[in-house]
Amino acid sequence: MSHVRINAEGCKACMLCIEFCPRGCLVVGEELNSRGFHPAVLKDDHDCHGCRICALMCPDVCIEVFRNGKVSEKPAGS
Repeated sequence: MSHVRINAEGCKACMLCIEFCPRGCLVVGEELNSRGFHPAVLKDDHDCHGCRICALMCPDVCIEVFRNGKVSEKPAGS
């Protein structure tokens, strides 16, 4: 079981995470953050397999992926 946490205040809405999510789990949020951006939001935890592509693509490091309650580590050699 995976869970994605997005720092909405840090998100600048570049949408790279949405573009690269292979399962289409992320969407543009309706709420504005304090900087005037519509941050990405997770639409459904059940579809997420914890691949971490969203976190790897985020240029502002606003995404954390948890697997079984723990933050996923970078793969060896990364």
